[in-house]
Amino acid sequence: MDNSPPQPTDIKLHQKSRVMEVEFSDGSRFELSFELLRVYSPSAEVRGHGPGQEVLQVGKREVDISALEPVGNYAVLPTFSDGHSTGIYSWDYLFWLGSNRDSLWQQYLERMKAAGASREPGAAPFEQRPQSK
Repeated sequence: MDNSPPQPTDIKLHQKSRVMEVEFSDGSRFELSFELLRVYSPSAEVRGHGPGQEVLQVGKREVDISALEPVGNYAVLPTFSDGHSTGIYSWDYLFWLGSNRDSLWQQYLERMKAAGASREPGAAPFEQRPQSK
């Protein structure tokens, strides 16, 4: 019995809708927004170096993917329009993102709201916003 995770059979970038479409060998197909991919980047810049060190990504609503490079036969490395290019997205990680897309998106929106942050590009980082009285 083969317990290996499904492998991508096709990856397409849809620039107009800002969506990466990934089809897997088990028949699964996911549409992952560029924004979701960017804010859940597996890079240390986003995830930190341990639990509780995650950095909330703000202003990423209009982020694009300008390049997508293969990494061996196990991952891809996107270059985002904001210059971020250090997250290596393994097939397992892409499958996990797709399988959990809705709950991850909701968690992201809740974290943004709790931080008083914005998804809009050019918005001041939430740490710099004045506190209301």
